[in-house]
Amino acid sequence: MARDEINAFLGAGTNYQGKLHFQGAVRIDGNFQGEVVSDGTLVVGQEAVVEGQVRVGQLVLSGSLRGEVEAKERVVLHKTANLQGDIRTPILVVEEGAILEGQLSMGSPESAPAKVSEEDSTSL
Repeated sequence: MARDEINAFLGAGTNYQGKLHFQGAVRIDGNFQGEVVSDGTLVVGQEAVVEGQVRVGQLVLSGSLRGEVEAKERVVLHKTANLQGDIRTPILVVEEGAILEGQLSMGSPESAPAKVSEEDSTSL
């Protein structure tokens, strides 16, 4: 299976509550509330709404996410992304237009993350 291949899909109009554990990549285009745990990639589509705790290898966000995010590899916020919550990741990619409200901790997984407050951060 190719690295970028989606092996599960929660389509538009679906509502799911609970825990989601997966390998590889999963795309959510509906509504999800709960906990997501994986070393793989979570893709959140433009119309999707996700609420809860997300601990993944990589997060690619185009929709709305409210909650705590921990990504081992990276977080990508596309221009339509709206993330309300705290992020802990070594790499953050933000397109112009994305909304991020919360705290950001960056650094290698081995290092203790440093908190960035609104007063210390610069405008993206």
